Amino acid sequence: MDGAGAAVLKMGMTEIDPRPVSAADIALIHRLADAAGAVIRPHFRQPIRIEAKADASPVTIADRDAEAAIRAILRTACPGDGIVGEEFPDENVNASRTWVIDPIDGTQAFVAGRPLFGTLIALLDDGVPVLGVIDQCIAGDRWVGAAGQVTTLNGAPVTTRNCGLLAAARAATTSPYLFRRDDDAQAFQRLRPLLGDVMYGGDNHNYALVASGHLDLVVEAGLKLHDWAALVPVVIGAGGVMTDWAGEPLRRGSNGRVIAVGDPILMPSVLAALAP
Repeated sequence: MDGAGAAVLKMGMTEIDPRPVSAADIALIHRLADAAGAVIRPHFRQPIRIEAKADASPVTIADRDAEAAIRAILRTACPGDGIVGEEFPDENVNASRTWVIDPIDGTQAFVAGRPLFGTLIALLDDGVPVLGVIDQCIAGDRWVGAAGQVTTLNGAPVTTRNCGLLAAARAATTSPYLFRRDDDAQAFQRLRPLLGDVMYGGDNHNYALVASGHLDLVVEAGLKLHDWAALVPVVIGAGGVMTDWAGEPLRRGSNGRVIAVGDPILMPSVLAALAP
């Protein structure tokens, strides 16, 4: 293994500071996901009003009510913790522990009746994602990742697959339109010819499939904290690596350019292709 590959392996093991995640926090994140799913399921494939937010992205009553349900539990269970969500203002902004909520990641899929959306909930400790859940409440699939622990899908351990060659990688990105900036689009175009299959669509589900060993690579840009925070512990706990496009670990304040690889040996080649 060359020096770059070894560095990435080391980064993958230390990217999440191994701060302990309590059993109480893990139980709480399950409770939060349960509450969101109970709100969301009755609206799935039912007539629902769709509104456009300021950034032109869609939102529904299911998004808002699911986030409200999560926030209500957090205010009681851990009133001193911060809360950052997609649909409502931040709370306790100076707290060292912060819960990050995307009640329905993939609202377009949700309103189209496609069960590829997910509820994303993360716990940050001093800005570092240490606990995350990806919950698909229609399929009944729930990935949970916690620092220092193996990621699980519905309680069973999962692992990424070995794939050290870009040409053999199963890659995905939600949409090429995520690369809105010219330099982002150009970077992706440098990477694309080096890849094997590239699938579009999937939102958070792509990262869950990396953790479960079905995909090998996801590259995206323009993401917000609530889009990626929960994904990091899930991917890393399954043996993968997540960084920004400069190879830096993701933490609060990262710029929204995200790479997830199942096999850490892939990362140097991805970074080299994306580099200006």
